[in-house]
Amino acid sequence: MEQQLQNSDFIYRSKLPDIEIPNHLTLHSYCFENVVHFADRPCLINGATGDIYTYADVDRTVRKVAAGLDKLGIEKGHVIMLLLPNCPEFVFAFFGASRRGATTTMANPFYTPNEVSKQAKACDARLIITQACYVDKVRDLAKESDIKIMTIDSPPDGCLHFSELLIADENQIPAVEVSPDDVVALPYSSGTTGLPKGVMLTHKGQVTSVAQQVDGDNPNLYMHSEDVVLCVLPLFHIYSLNSVLLCALRVGAAILIMQKFEIVALLELVQRYKVTIAAIVPPIMLAIAKSPVVDKYDLSSIRTIMSGAAPMGKELEDIVRAKLPNAKLGQGYGMTEAGPVLSMCLAFAKEPFNIKSGACGTVVRNAELKIVDPETGASLPRNQPGEICIRGDQIMKGYLNDPEATKITIDKDGWLHTGDIGLVDNDEELFIVDRLKEIIKYKGFQVAPAELEAMLIAHPKIADAAVVPMKDEAAGEVPVAFVVKSNGSDISEEEIKQYISKQVVFYKRISRVFFVEAIPKAPSGKILRKDLRAKLAAGFPN
Repeated sequence: MEQQLQNSDFIYRSKLPDIEIPNHLTLHSYCFENVVHFADRPCLINGATGDIYTYADVDRTVRKVAAGLDKLGIEKGHVIMLLLPNCPEFVFAFFGASRRGATTTMANPFYTPNEVSKQAKACDARLIITQACYVDKVRDLAKESDIKIMTIDSPPDGCLHFSELLIADENQIPAVEVSPDDVVALPYSSGTTGLPKGVMLTHKGQVTSVAQQVDGDNPNLYMHSEDVVLCVLPLFHIYSLNSVLLCALRVGAAILIMQKFEIVALLELVQRYKVTIAAIVPPIMLAIAKSPVVDKYDLSSIRTIMSGAAPMGKELEDIVRAKLPNAKLGQGYGMTEAGPVLSMCLAFAKEPFNIKSGACGTVVRNAELKIVDPETGASLPRNQPGEICIRGDQIMKGYLNDPEATKITIDKDGWLHTGDIGLVDNDEELFIVDRLKEIIKYKGFQVAPAELEAMLIAHPKIADAAVVPMKDEAAGEVPVAFVVKSNGSDISEEEIKQYISKQVVFYKRISRVFFVEAIPKAPSGKILRKDLRAKLAAGFPN
């Protein structure tokens, strides 16, 4: 519902009524609040091994890990880093840290040593939990920064094993007062501009976000304890951590953990465990739409498919709907800094609404959304595109050690500016139409142009450079570079690609290099990426 306030602000709220949210609770207390009701039910199913952990098992293991972290010297306010693919240990460590009053930062295990090191140093991580195959990425960092390394499999020399946390007595967690305003998760995001920054997500914010989705008599995202929820998206990404893991734990559902996406393995697991809720991203949707083997599997158990992390077009939605006619299919829209969910498809509600293809839901309960004119800052009525802004208890506390970037993103009235351009239509549905922010989305992963530009400009044979997104069917967008050679330089496209690929994770690699005479810039020196994107859209360099 739209409310017009006295100051002429157009504010949009959920079609669903607000609910009571127990955001005085810590995240672990909230997620396991009803554990007594489903203690013997499956909580985590390890798709790779078939191992099943009940809610009672998980609750007890989390307590052991909390006590073990204390014995290891992890105190309230310390940060641990999880450099892990999806696995039960990720869950145990995350909630163990929460119980200890510590903060968890998550990093992609495919990051280069340089990328991991930057993040670990920026947040002063004291412990890195990883797999043996990734230890070489962090050995030097651990030595110079006195960080302990722990592996969940056979530990190389000088590393601890995860089992050392599990031998602790779960009744010996030190009494520690965890405030709802304490930071529980510290994912890294580039926000609307610039380099990756630590996003401070609090207990209160995460409890609010999960409650906005799954609590109440008619939840926006209807999940219950009989559900089996597919967890194939990486838990180091906030979409999976929040809308899959935390939401499923709150309602007592079973969580089927897949380490990585592979289409046949996914179809087999869905059939075997009768998955009812599948949270995916457009590239997985595309694989389902195009795979010739989908029809060989019984996927009729799926009742909800939610897509997020990147926009999905109406055409792709329609193809998947035809393949999985029993499933309700829709999108959510989020941003790490927003806690992360801003809007969600009301077809997922317990009492569903009709929705339109291509829409990314309506604003979540207990929150306010407005659309503002990027030039004037004035709020806009229905059907007029502008920057999407959100306000509510779920948004981030701010960027770690970066008050300036925080001030740019959250204004003095508490509105978080997303950098996305969208509109709210007559049925309260939100449509994303463009992006103000410069971030490139490769299969839902963030690529910050500024990060790649800094590397390019550091090369002695490159005088100037700009990085922009180029449309790609499989990835959504890929980074491409416009490069000005230094005087007399003979650097090639292949040389530049290799130079970057040695420094970054696979999805940040430069896909194409276009050599130009000059980079278009505003008088202020700001790169006019819009002009470069327009060139690509017009078929440059043909």
